[in-house]
Amino acid sequence: MSPETLMPTPSAAAESLVPAPTPEEFDAYVMKTYARYAITLERGSGCRVWDATGREYLDFVAGIATCTLGHAHPAMVEAVTKQIQTLHHVSNLYYIPEQMELAKWLVEHSCADRAFFCNSGAEANEGAIKLARKYAHTVLKIEDPVIITAHASFHGRTLATITATGQPKYQKGFSPLVPGFYYVPYNEIAALEQAIAELDQSERRVAAILLEALQGEGGVRPGDRDYFQRVRQICDEKGILLICDEVQVGMGRSGKLWGYENLGIEPDIFTSAKGLGGGIPIGAMLCKSFCNVFQPGDHASTFGGNPFACGVALAVCRTLEQEHLLENTQQRGEQLRAGLRAIAEKYPNHMVDVRGWGLINGLELKADIELTSADVVRVAIEKGVLLVPAGPKVVRFVPPLIVTAAEIDQALQAIDQAFAILG
Repeated sequence: MSPETLMPTPSAAAESLVPAPTPEEFDAYVMKTYARYAITLERGSGCRVWDATGREYLDFVAGIATCTLGHAHPAMVEAVTKQIQTLHHVSNLYYIPEQMELAKWLVEHSCADRAFFCNSGAEANEGAIKLARKYAHTVLKIEDPVIITAHASFHGRTLATITATGQPKYQKGFSPLVPGFYYVPYNEIAALEQAIAELDQSERRVAAILLEALQGEGGVRPGDRDYFQRVRQICDEKGILLICDEVQVGMGRSGKLWGYENLGIEPDIFTSAKGLGGGIPIGAMLCKSFCNVFQPGDHASTFGGNPFACGVALAVCRTLEQEHLLENTQQRGEQLRAGLRAIAEKYPNHMVDVRGWGLINGLELKADIELTSADVVRVAIEKGVLLVPAGPKVVRFVPPLIVTAAEIDQALQAIDQAFAILG
């Protein structure tokens, strides 16, 4: 695949619609829920973005694994323009053709039979939690259902999804948390089997197991194939629902369309967001027919599945196929990991591991040194590459799926220079 095939046409709208604020002006009006870098990004094209001073960066954050097609991709520009000029929002009280076409594409390209649309990954996971509880009460006849999740997981920022998230730092200050969740170590089957035995000892309680195919915020940790296949077997034997959170790893980021395909299993329910809309907010919760127990009034979303979001998401899905981006993701991912391993060998006192799938990769720093992922990100920015931490000791690399070989090489050169400065 040639770089020209993957590179979008630069946007004609080179100037921002509003002037760039100072950090002080911004903080005077916006809640400080993020520790922001001192950069104001104004425009982008492909894998590159420009700040308010005109400086160019390689974007290896991609909206935190969200901008599937990069910035200003012609397919998205066309879809946005067409949809906003026809019909951008109507209620789910009516049939929406774009919603049906998107659901059809997702069902035909996955193990699912039905789709529900919302606005974000957290909402998609909320829907999955509600569906699992409804199934537990109506089908399994469980009065006090429990959903097992993993330590170091991340499932969202709503009250239920931070409870499902097995990281106390996200839960601090928000108690009382939602009951009905239990945590086990990721990729450790004996701990899971013991948890199920203990929870179901006096009466059946375990209704579902919710796992990321690859833990993103937990340090870019891929699921173990043998572990997930045993989990699938346990779920089949005991009638437990297996839910896969594909919010970060799905939509081609792993080199396959869905992360679960890397593990040789099929979930009963899975969720998608982030890359699904390529940067336009949309989420989806998909399930197999046997657990499709929602009835009218059980769940809803005002904006979810509207013509605008679905029209753009459908363009993203079709572009993944037309531009062969799964193949590009596999090839560029191998190139990136090979380059990062070479850098790790060059600086053995800094790094301990390089891991990931496709274009979601983590560079793990040694635990016994002062250097943190935030330090690496800061110096990488100085060298013109935007990166994002995945915990205090893991640097995450999640460029758009259209990234070229030349851009991977350029980023690797900058990372090499960053480590030379750091150590």
